[in-house]
Amino acid sequence: MALENKLGIKDSAELARMEEKISKKRAIELFESSHLKDYEAGTFRMLAAIHRYLFEEIYDFAGKVREVNLAKGNFRFAPVMYLQAAIENIEKMPQSTFDEIIEKYVEMNIAHPFREGNGRSTRIWLDFMLKKELKLVVDWSLVDKDDYLLAMERSPIKDIEIKHVLERALTDKIDDREIYMKGIDYSYYYEGYAVYKTEDL
Repeated sequence: MALENKLGIKDSAELARMEEKISKKRAIELFESSHLKDYEAGTFRMLAAIHRYLFEEIYDFAGKVREVNLAKGNFRFAPVMYLQAAIENIEKMPQSTFDEIIEKYVEMNIAHPFREGNGRSTRIWLDFMLKKELKLVVDWSLVDKDDYLLAMERSPIKDIEIKHVLERALTDKIDDREIYMKGIDYSYYYEGYAVYKTEDL
């Protein structure tokens, strides 16, 4: 079953194709526009604005905090009843160093604030923090998929691996559209349209 969507698509594979096409187009528009100029890097307000821009043509919940509990495999993301508090605590986390930025990114991934499209949105959000604080971004073409997956799975317990994986892929080409779009392409390669379970916890 496909997620309820504005396109009226019932088939999950067809929805995935359209979602990729539309959100990639929107991601390019976002890069070339000044849409985020009034948002502060590292805030949930910016993350919500990114998510809304990418997915507002597809989902009614674009930019809105999820109202269902989610799990992926055996991992449960932050329960809805604690989600707002988690987001507020993440916003308060420092982000002046590479380690601090990745720690903040990991925590937002654990929170998983949206019903769908978290990976794509948080990777753009991560790059905005790195760009602002360090004048760097991640070149996702240099990130090995398996290394990243394993590191992210272990990151709630130990984040040294994901820091190592991403630090090796840093670049100072912060205004390069091709580098930016590699992050969007990587999102689809990495996420593989993973099926999330909604749970009544």
